[in-house]
Amino acid sequence: MIKITRVDERLVHGQVAFAWTNSLGADCILVVNDDAAADKIRAATLKLAAPAGIKFSIKSVEDAIVLLNGDKTGKYKIFVIVGNTDDALKLAENVKEVDHINLGNMKKTEGRRAITNSLAIDDHDAENIRVMVQAGVVVECRAVPTDKEIDAMSLI
Repeated sequence: MIKITRVDERLVHGQVAFAWTNSLGADCILVVNDDAAADKIRAATLKLAAPAGIKFSIKSVEDAIVLLNGDKTGKYKIFVIVGNTDDALKLAENVKEVDHINLGNMKKTEGRRAITNSLAIDDHDAENIRVMVQAGVVVECRAVPTDKEIDAMSLI
């Protein structure tokens, strides 16, 4: 069962690994990122940030879609982490259980506008969010689980 899917450019770090995993009661972290799946050193580094006793896996977007639509994940409470709204949208479009997206951390860069202290989006991200919401996906903004959920559409 997928507990939540989080967009966080940093992927796995202390805040994600401990606060979110504990809050969700997750026993599995699945990082869905093509670059991290292809880079063994980065994958090993990300795995070091995972809490002890939590199953941890890194998959490409396509491999994750196959995995999450299969039978092997049913026994887990999965916290899915992606690095961008493109990957979140692909999962939402292709995996029925991806019905709640948390926008957690997207840094301010040229061309992006801040919508919260930890989130900055561009027009492409805004369109991805609109498409997900129109498909019935809950898209909310929170840096940490104790923050109040803010509807992403109210900010864009």
